[in-house]
Amino acid sequence: MTTSNKRDVSGKTIVIKIGGSTLGEGDSTVPDIVELWKQGVKPVVVHGGGKVISDWVIKQGIHPEFVRGLRRTDEATLDVAVAVLAGLVNSQLVAEFQAAGADAVGISGVSGGLLQAEVLDPDLGYVGKIVKANSKPVDTVLDSGSIPVIAPTALHLYPSETGEDRILNVNADTSAGHIAKAVRADQLVFQTDVEGVLDARRRLIPRMTRGQAMDLIAGGIAAGGMIPKIEACVDAVAVVGSGHIIDGRLAGALLACVRGQDIGTRIV
Repeated sequence: MTTSNKRDVSGKTIVIKIGGSTLGEGDSTVPDIVELWKQGVKPVVVHGGGKVISDWVIKQGIHPEFVRGLRRTDEATLDVAVAVLAGLVNSQLVAEFQAAGADAVGISGVSGGLLQAEVLDPDLGYVGKIVKANSKPVDTVLDSGSIPVIAPTALHLYPSETGEDRILNVNADTSAGHIAKAVRADQLVFQTDVEGVLDARRRLIPRMTRGQAMDLIAGGIAAGGMIPKIEACVDAVAVVGSGHIIDGRLAGALLACVRGQDIGTRIV
């Protein structure tokens, strides 16, 4: 992967979703983000951690359950998810950025009311549908010159009277889209473990309109974890400059994407 294109990207705000199968696999994501930060880009990192949550849920003797691709989240599972996302995974990523020479600050969607949600479906338990995003916590970190590293949790807008359910588990891809809109990012980039969005013959689609992207979902061509990424891009690009789904396993992929090279799928 060549990254020789030195197009000036200083001052751009880029929301980058990392996680899933690429998280912690030793790819170039962290070095690429640090390089962009050193060039004057304002990276905003949103991370997942579903596999790590499942590992820890099993350690607690809880059997992971999924409904339509979303984790059924009872109170015990929520406790594990929040501890893993906002604690373990978030802290590890912040430490990686610091070790690589960048200033990073770990926050969660609860911090400063960044993400606010209501219950998506009672059958799913404490899983939230994001209804509001507040850019102030992210703006504060960016204004300090640091990289915000965000765990996908949300404040429950309508908690019970006893208040034990004030936090909801929210999809990381969806969270990235809402955050990108809130900060009016120049780009929204999803790092994943495939080369981009593929057509019915498994060929890369380099560019799509919002309508074409939704047609892929309606036709069943896009499925599984690709759906929330496409939906987040489609929702965000009305405000954000462009949405991208790229292969996070490729060295330099993020640098190439931000510098305008043709890589992965671009949704406009």
